[in-house]
Amino acid sequence: MEESPKFHPIGVVHSPYKCLSEAPYQGSGGDVSEIEIFSEYDRGLKDVEGFSHLIVLYWFHQSKGYSNLVNTPWDTVPHGVFATRSPRRPNPIGFSVVELLERKENLLYVKGLDAIEKTPVLDIKPYILRDVKEGICLGWLKGKGHQR
Repeated sequence: MEESPKFHPIGVVHSPYKCLSEAPYQGSGGDVSEIEIFSEYDRGLKDVEGFSHLIVLYWFHQSKGYSNLVNTPWDTVPHGVFATRSPRRPNPIGFSVVELLERKENLLYVKGLDAIEKTPVLDIKPYILRDVKEGICLGWLKGKGHQR
């Protein structure tokens, strides 16, 4: 049997949201969070300040268990976990596209991050024009306020 993947956080979130109930859905709040990149990875931030937006991948460290069917804030009908962005997943990996406001050495100040205090950061990637797709179908979310 193949070995399970091992993740090594590259940093940690310092957030105005101290618990799950405070975090806005999908980073809809306008609050600023700080991402601290650990010293062994800080050279990897070279040139990141040239991007206006970043993709942040993180571990939902307080997520407990999961269900294959979940209820969401936008619908009364249960949906498959893989058709939602629920933090309660088999592998509780989260992501946000955030606005990069400023970089100060190993600290990134961002807006649009829904992660709570001390969330482990797994990776950061630049958000680029190629990431914007045309002809997107919103599935069961259509008509529920998720249009651009």
